[in-house]
Amino acid sequence: MKTRALVDYLDALLKVREVEDDSLNGLQTENSGEVKKVALAVDASLEAIERARDSGADLLFVHHGMFWDKPFSLTGAMYKRIKLLMESDIALYAAHLPLDLHPELGNNAQIQKVLGWPVAGDFGEYHGTIIGKEVRFEEPISVPKIVRCLQESLGCEPRVWNFGPEKVRRLGYVSGGGLSILQQAIEAGMDAFVTGEPKHTFYWTAKEAGINVVFAGHYATETLGIKAVGEVLWKELGLETVFVDLPTGL
Repeated sequence: MKTRALVDYLDALLKVREVEDDSLNGLQTENSGEVKKVALAVDASLEAIERARDSGADLLFVHHGMFWDKPFSLTGAMYKRIKLLMESDIALYAAHLPLDLHPELGNNAQIQKVLGWPVAGDFGEYHGTIIGKEVRFEEPISVPKIVRCLQESLGCEPRVWNFGPEKVRRLGYVSGGGLSILQQAIEAGMDAFVTGEPKHTFYWTAKEAGINVVFAGHYATETLGIKAVGEVLWKELGLETVFVDLPTGL
């Protein structure tokens, strides 16, 4: 498949031009023009590029790309990544917020498919865009049960701020580093908030508001959309895909 044809397909599928973001979404580096195999990873790290090269991939699709809101020099680690991409003839495609908020393939939308949680609607405004999901359980469930579900579905070891009610009926879910949206969950009267990673500055906010907060891992919560895109590329375009699993423990 022509690289540009694949890029056009991904741009349209994920609506990358319609979402305001700090990330330079879309094609970040080009290859010589053909794609037969796609590697998918959460981060555009040097190790991810090496794994993509070793797998024979022609394009690496990532959630966290290399280019963000400020220009920077191509030195150090950045130089090594670019050099390896060029030498290996691997294109790099990034989808940050467009992948978080996609209604079907998104990191947040996938919780209904992967975790089986009943999604009641969208939740969580970030940069003027709603990116997360609200979950409502018909029968309230315990925080330990939420933790077990995350462990079994995502293969993670959640951390819990157990500050709220023992039983949870409503929770907000925002993948990755979504703790800045905690206040919105509090104002909405939710029993719990699930996101990726903790931050010290939000501890007392959660405790004093009496809300449970469960951290399932920034990495673990953002593998869902990546894998979903891989399935689409295989089923719809017949492209061979490989998921490059490089957990950070965070």
